[in-house]
Parts: sequence; structure tokens; C-alpha cells
Amino acid sequence: MTQQWTEAGTSKFVTIREGDADLNIHYNDTEAGDEVVVMLHGSGPGASGWANFNRNIQPLTDAGYRVILMDCPGWSKSDTIVNDGSRSHLNARVLKGLVDALGLNKIHIIGNSMGGHSAVAFTLEYPEHVDKLILMGGGTGGGSLFTPMPAEGIKRIGKLYREPNMDNLKEMMDIFVYDTSNLTEELFQTRLDNILARKDHLENFVASTKANPKQFPDVGHRLGEIKNETLIVWGRDDRFVPMDTGIRLVNGIQRSELHIFNRCGHWVQWEYADKFNRMVLDFLKHGIN
Repeated sequence: MTQQWTEAGTSKFVTIREGDADLNIHYNDTEAGDEVVVMLHGSGPGASGWANFNRNIQPLTDAGYRVILMDCPGWSKSDTIVNDGSRSHLNARVLKGLVDALGLNKIHIIGNSMGGHSAVAFTLEYPEHVDKLILMGGGTGGGSLFTPMPAEGIKRIGKLYREPNMDNLKEMMDIFVYDTSNLTEELFQTRLDNILARKDHLENFVASTKANPKQFPDVGHRLGEIKNETLIVWGRDDRFVPMDTGIRLVNGIQRSELHIFNRCGHWVQWEYADKFNRMVLDFLKHGIN
């Protein structure tokens, strides 16, 4: 019988040293499997590994992969932090701590938005630990040739951080996905409850962006250092991270390919879960060659 995963049943904690502090980091772990896939979530208020990727876990474990979802510091049940440097690299350091604590060697990484930035930072700093790389709606900061920055979605995220209420949540989610018909009142309420449960996360993220507005720096000049096979996935209608960022990534990462989903926003793995899961499994098995 196929194991049916739950958030509570896979929930774990680990203590990671970051600078002079010990951070209690939450993660979900299916534990079994020879190859490990780590999933890194985005930066929206109330986000978590489970909320971002719960539609993508089962196909991977059914195919024999061990799946780990790491909640970055400042999100979900992980400790909060005020960060005045690169949050991409902060998350990369914390992931390295988790990799070391679990005794992992090579990992595949799937990163969405902030998770994509963090996955690239980890790959650049710790290439010996990375096998294949999957980036969705993120991977590097910097400007856009076509979209005024900050993008519309980023402005709405900032408003929700400063004023966490249902109206601002719905305003953000209205452009988060292309087809909003699947956004139920239950989903909205669950997300708002997650947001309000940790007001310290909100306050410290706002404080972080005041200390350093560029939490996710442009690493475009270093993309050529990445030798890993990389699948880049984007929504044509992404209003948070412009699609031409994906073109910059596929130009810089030489062993990469870019797949664009039409009628899709910032959450490919949720909006097109079945096709995304098939693409990921094919890529992990066969690569891009």
C-alpha cells in the first residue's frame, strides 16, 4: 500500500548554527529513498514547504525518492531572524547545516521563487553537494528588461507583510495564480491563520527589508559557474518574478533548458501539478541530454 504523507507525520526539527545564534529549523522528511530531493519554498507571508509542495511529494516518493521540505528561517515553524545580508545565502547556509546534520551527500534541489534564489546560492557555494537543479520562478535577482521593478506581485507581498489581513491576502493571491477559481475560502483562511500565528516572522521580514532592500541579490555574473543539469520552469503570466529572468538563467547556466507554461502564474508546481510532476521525474531520471 502506498504511504500517504501528512505534514504532522513528517514534521521534524534540527538546530543549525548561524553566526552566533542557534536556529531551530523545521523540516518535513519522508526519510526513505536512495536519492534525496530537497524542496525550498517561496517568500510569501504564511508560506511553508508543505503549503508550497504538498501536491508534488507523493509522485516522487512513489518513484523511490526521499523528499525533504525545509522551512527557511523566518517562515512556518522555523525560528525567526532579522537578516541584513543576502537571504539567498542565509538560506543556503542553513540548508548546508541540514545536509550536514542528516549526513547527506548529493541532493537534487527544487526551488520556487525565493527557494530558487536559495537553490542557486547553495549550488554556487556548495557544488559538491548538488546533483540536479530545478528552478521555478526564481534563481537570481536583478532587474527586468520589460517589467518595472519591483514587480506588481512583490509590491503586494510587501503590503501583506505590513498589513496582514484577509483583504490584502486576497489581493496578493488574485495575481499569484492565473486561474483563481481553485482558491477557496478555506485556503485563504488557512493561509491567513498561518500568517497571523507568527507575527514575529512578519515584523522581522519587514525589519530585514528596511536594513537591506536587496535580500535576493543578482548573481547573474556567476551563473556560468553552475555545471549541474538544470530544469528552469516559468509561468508565462508570472507577475511576481518576470519571465525574462528565466531567459537570463537559461543563458547563464549552460547545461539547462527552459519550459514556459502559458496561462500560468507564479506557482507552476501547484497550478499544473500533474504535468510538473511528470517533467520533474523525467528530468531526474534522464536529465536534459
